[in-house]
Amino acid sequence: MDRRQQKTRTAIFSAFTSLLAEKSYNKITVQEIIDAANVGRTTFYAHFQTKDDLLKELCEELFGHIISSAMDCTHTHGLYSDGNAPESMFCHLLQHLQENDKNIIGLLSCESCDIFLRYFKDSLNDLVQSQFVNQNRKTNTDIPQDFLINHISSSFVEMVLWWIKNRMKQTPMELDHYFRAVIEPIL
Repeated sequence: MDRRQQKTRTAIFSAFTSLLAEKSYNKITVQEIIDAANVGRTTFYAHFQTKDDLLKELCEELFGHIISSAMDCTHTHGLYSDGNAPESMFCHLLQHLQENDKNIIGLLSCESCDIFLRYFKDSLNDLVQSQFVNQNRKTNTDIPQDFLINHISSSFVEMVLWWIKNRMKQTPMELDHYFRAVIEPIL
């Protein structure tokens, strides 16, 4: 993708994100996105077939970046200038959320948050399976793996919602400690 196309996509994502902060997803029209992004209808449809496609790609970009960075322990993203990266991928993930890159906290707590929470949980499933369940499971081996993955991902998402609701008073390290204290015994 060339720079012009990337700039257009960024403008569309930004306009869409701003609109989501103001109103629910179902009430946003493609025309409003086009107007806010200052692009033509043809340009919008050259990048996205529908508003749902735009939502899907926005979520993939937001959560894909955060999830892939949590899987890549060498990725620092400016978080660890002192060189001390956390051992826990959950802590790393929480630190990225705390950075609030691209207003992800706003999206997870907006009127249309259910849509984003579903994508967030789905994105977490692969991470939980590869980094936690496959490597650390020692007990409860009779419980189906997909059940455990769903349980852990859902618990993490609910914890993030609790954290946001409580104005993110806890540090990512504290939350990571709480979360692992609850999750590790089941594995």
